[in-house]
Amino acid sequence: MTKQKYKVAIIGASGFTGSELARLLSQHPNIEISHITSESHAGKAFSELHPQFLGMIDQKLESAAVIEEAELDVLFLALPHGVSMDFVKKWHHKGSKIIDLSGDFRLSSPEVYQEWYNKEHVFTEGFEKASYGQPELFAEKIKQSNLVANPGCYPTASILSLAPLFAENMIQNHSVVIDAKSGLTGAGVKASETTHFSNVNENFKAYGVGEHRHTIEIEEQFSCLSDGEVRVQFTPHLLPVDRGILATSYAKTKKLTTQEELTKLYEDFYQDKPFVRVKTSPPSIKDVRGSHYCDIFPFWDKRTERVIAIAAIDNLLKGAASQAVHNMNLMLGIEETTGLNQIPLRP
Repeated sequence: MTKQKYKVAIIGASGFTGSELARLLSQHPNIEISHITSESHAGKAFSELHPQFLGMIDQKLESAAVIEEAELDVLFLALPHGVSMDFVKKWHHKGSKIIDLSGDFRLSSPEVYQEWYNKEHVFTEGFEKASYGQPELFAEKIKQSNLVANPGCYPTASILSLAPLFAENMIQNHSVVIDAKSGLTGAGVKASETTHFSNVNENFKAYGVGEHRHTIEIEEQFSCLSDGEVRVQFTPHLLPVDRGILATSYAKTKKLTTQEELTKLYEDFYQDKPFVRVKTSPPSIKDVRGSHYCDIFPFWDKRTERVIAIAAIDNLLKGAASQAVHNMNLMLGIEETTGLNQIPLRP
């Protein structure tokens, strides 16, 4: 029996996320990539922009205007923050399911968005329509949604690191500290002074201290899981590596526990979540590189009476492209693991 093919488009293919989406979708048994767009590179072959695809994805890049008349099942918006909202406003009536990989619909309201992104939102109705696309937590909502806000890479690792404890109401809500590190691709494909080789190579630095916009995204999702408002101290750092995120989360619990109880709680919470692996030793970013896995090591520090939860993901995949494909599978009623069983690349 021939498998049903769904027609999809990738809007914004010049960046790392767009190229990773194309890689995953081109090998997905239920998907046909009908259009790939880039305003600045329209007319070029996709493989000219991303030479690793030569002979595999050579189709021409098009202007996004082609989407207006196209009949598509899913639109992936791999666009910058502040740009996606315009396309969602223009295309939400088309009947296509939309997966937005920017931050434009991840937060709870247009007012919160404006406060943290310093930009007025142009499609406020989208906040009521959008589901937060964390499959391990909100799969049922995602299945019913036509607009999914794909989570940020830092929030994905951070939220999954402590979600089992918040779900069991075991965390002291104002005790959470998250120290997270990302590879350079998390900063996007466009070069800047910060991402210049000489500033990154053999260097390590914190940024966005006390004000990074992913802070509110993490706080809001933890608050949804808990019995009250959650405040988080979140500090991101830039690693001199290509890809990967390692998030170390610290929290005080409402009751004492043991390592055995903590491990079992995590194993029970994630037992039917195929892409979260609970480990018995700290993970590294190479354990998950090139894959959709999130590896988590929950540790009970009996000396300080704190939980230390360490999570590792590939920022371009579990933190972006493969998470979008996971959401697509749920939205289309496809088996959720389809097209996502890549084995991590190591070394």
